[in-house]
Amino acid sequence: MVNILSTDPKTQLVTDCWIKASWSDFALLSDDSTHSEIARFYYDYDSMRIEMAALGPLHGRNNSVVYDVISLFAIVKNIRILKLTNTSFRKTGFQECQPDSSFYLGDQFVLPPQNNSPIDLDSFETPHLVIEVATTSLNDDLGRKRLLYERLGVKEYWVVNVGESEIYAFEVANNRSGRITRSQVLTGLEISIVEEALRLSHTEDDSAIARWLLQTFNALD
Repeated sequence: MVNILSTDPKTQLVTDCWIKASWSDFALLSDDSTHSEIARFYYDYDSMRIEMAALGPLHGRNNSVVYDVISLFAIVKNIRILKLTNTSFRKTGFQECQPDSSFYLGDQFVLPPQNNSPIDLDSFETPHLVIEVATTSLNDDLGRKRLLYERLGVKEYWVVNVGESEIYAFEVANNRSGRITRSQVLTGLEISIVEEALRLSHTEDDSAIARWLLQTFNALD
């Protein structure tokens, strides 16, 4: 088990890999504001992963474009939605994640409290759609994190490969996932439309992309 004291200024965080750790060690780090402001934290039963927060426009722009696609689609199709960015979800003692974006969708979800604590998955349901934006973490997003989200019970998981403007979208059921080309939680949204919006972001501003999206969505049956 890793034994890291976050109060030690000489401590160097081990980042971008999964390491064995107890829940108490993980919670000590993830709840420390010194680290939580610069890093993202994941835990899966007996292992943790710490990622330094992405700062560049490549990651940020891709995340924003996908976020806008989902937001506009929900507005046009009158879908109830709750949008969250870089929010932690915690099943105490077992699992924690901090995806780039996450969404509650539909008429039945309960609004979680607005505070700075991780959303307690023992009291609130898992978000329906979770998205990770991969600049350097693609293999892990498709691998260990995908297993984490399967076990957490998300309904749909997307990985954005920013280098290729490509989205790996997975439907999750019975702790297993399979790739899809059309969203199952946003009925009628083709993944190819999201990818086209990412490609447009290479040359177009956000207003132009939004106008194209609204025209595209209004033309859908």
